[in-house]
Amino acid sequence: MSAETERLMKAATVASTGVAVVMVAGKLTAWLATGSVSMLSSLVDSALDLVSSLITFVAVRAALTPADREHRFGHGKAEALAGMAQAGFIAASGIGLLMAVGQRLLDPHPVHDEEIGLAISAAALAITVALVAFQTHLARRTGSLAITADRAHYLTDLVSTLVAGVGMYLSGRLDAPMIDAVVAGLVALYLMRGAWGVGQSALHVLMDRELPASDRERIAGIVTSHPEVRGVHDLRTRSAGLTRFIQLHIELDPALSFVGAHAIGDRIEAEIENSFPDAEVILHVDPLGVQERRPRDAAE
Repeated sequence: MSAETERLMKAATVASTGVAVVMVAGKLTAWLATGSVSMLSSLVDSALDLVSSLITFVAVRAALTPADREHRFGHGKAEALAGMAQAGFIAASGIGLLMAVGQRLLDPHPVHDEEIGLAISAAALAITVALVAFQTHLARRTGSLAITADRAHYLTDLVSTLVAGVGMYLSGRLDAPMIDAVVAGLVALYLMRGAWGVGQSALHVLMDRELPASDRERIAGIVTSHPEVRGVHDLRTRSAGLTRFIQLHIELDPALSFVGAHAIGDRIEAEIENSFPDAEVILHVDPLGVQERRPRDAAE
């Protein structure tokens, strides 16, 4: 990993943590001033962002730790573990928020001083838009799962802030507390939907799910483009953090010398690594027609 990539990833964690602190302070002030349960939902979302950003702050630094004697494949899965933790926090908070909404539906309270809440919501929207744009750029540059998950949280925060502001305004202007509670319930459901997406992506990494079919097809295309290759099998792929792992067997003419077969394998490995710069490639050369012990779980 380049020093520039490491610098960008660390900058993303600092920016998101700083923004989260500001958002929590602002929305806490707005909730105390207005008593709006929809503003409470937005405050909960921002508090989750703060927790998630702190988790990401730690996870990114753990994932960037070089491989060592006890972790020879690196520490990339720290990002996926962070994603699972974030999903759990989001889901639990969504459930808690739904309980608060239920209580408010049973005992409605009017919204007051909504102008304060609207002003803080507008400022929060501007800050969040800037952060999401920054994170989108960095996620594309680095491919970091932790930054992508953190960005997903701030996208939900963007939606929840906007919706909470509208709900709070309408509830106060129309003197209809039920609008405030319904809006908060919608935000809670949106949070839980986001938790599902983040948790699913993290689980795929932890369970060593194969790379997308398009990547596997591209790998196979690189291999079969060499006329010396008579076949390819046992192609296995997975990812951990920013690193992708690719393993495969190729079949060559058994009349080739050991040195010649080794040279062909090296050329193919180099082409795959050029196409997937962040990948570690393990390629095994087999003589065509020679039976070998095949893994029971080999997909192809």
